[in-house]
Amino acid sequence: MDNFKRVFLIVMDSVGIGEAPDADKFNDQGADTLGHIAEHMNGLHMPNMAKLGLSNIRQIKGIEKAQKPAGHFTKMQEASNGKDTMTGHWEIMGLNIQQPFRTFPDGFPEELINELEEKTGRKIIGNKPASGTEILIELGEEHLDSGALIVYTSADSVLQIAAHEEIVPLEELYQICEIARELTLDEKYTVGRIIARPFVGNPGAFQRTSNRHDYALKPFGRTVMNELKDANYDVIALGKISDIYDGEGVTEAIRTTDNEDGMTKLIESFKKDFTGISFLNLVDFDAKFGHRRDPEGYGKALEAFDARLPEVFKELKQGDLLIITADHGNDPVHHGTDHTREFVPLIIFHNDITNAKELPIRETFADIGATISENFNVSMPEYGKSFLNEIK
Repeated sequence: MDNFKRVFLIVMDSVGIGEAPDADKFNDQGADTLGHIAEHMNGLHMPNMAKLGLSNIRQIKGIEKAQKPAGHFTKMQEASNGKDTMTGHWEIMGLNIQQPFRTFPDGFPEELINELEEKTGRKIIGNKPASGTEILIELGEEHLDSGALIVYTSADSVLQIAAHEEIVPLEELYQICEIARELTLDEKYTVGRIIARPFVGNPGAFQRTSNRHDYALKPFGRTVMNELKDANYDVIALGKISDIYDGEGVTEAIRTTDNEDGMTKLIESFKKDFTGISFLNLVDFDAKFGHRRDPEGYGKALEAFDARLPEVFKELKQGDLLIITADHGNDPVHHGTDHTREFVPLIIFHNDITNAKELPIRETFADIGATISENFNVSMPEYGKSFLNEIK
């Protein structure tokens, strides 16, 4: 068969499928995002992912193993030295990150906080690892009274700045984040992402808004997306994809508010006449449920995702390729609030599959990028092995 005209790539953010061989190096022995959620839910109801072969990768409670899977299936191991969103996504597009981003378990250095206060003209409160919702409960009222910025981090390499939209207008908050981004480019900090976290409401009822904005480092090398764009292919970035790559290699960026909106935007992209990739990140699994250690909410979100897949199948045309994967784990019953070092699922579907099969376990996420590169005949990434001929 001919190569594919359009590739639709869905990253289920943090949906790991069992501990990686090197999980001990990350203190993640026993992590199993999908498995533990399914146990907690007394079985997951995901009939569409079941048909594609999810439980053929390994049995997940409640998800029937397909006798004749509709899709090719396997799992992937991360080669990079990290388990964060940027590292996983960058590797998917052909990079290998061996120098991990710096994290700040004790908060950010006083020197950085002082510089940020001086350059923004606002005091800073918080400066510690915290849940994004809990820190608003703790410091939201003080922020309203003082106008001080709420700065916090997590187990990831992120500096997050929360501010009420009526106290710090969005334009100012974004400008503050740009200042923070500039300051943290220094090698002594190397923060992966600065995140604007605007919120609204009153004490006891604060709500984060969809006006979040990420300011990521630029990828440490050219990605497959750069090669596609330079060869005049379309690279449609849905959700936070454009933020993760700092706009590199993106021809069209479309924001989303949540998983449901992300799936809606993906389905809308099927109606576009383009040649290239439509690349979606579904962040709710990670941000709303994994980090908050909410297996019930996570399970329901997985089932809601599955329920949207028939709409995808309906729109999938001849010459379209669907790839579903993840970027790391975030086991909601594991200790702490950190990501977990896990294998991730890899499901591949198109309308011409007559004999779906189990592919070899991939040794790097970059195999996806290599496959996309070969499909569109652009320069191959340094890392990754294409599986294009195995899936046609």
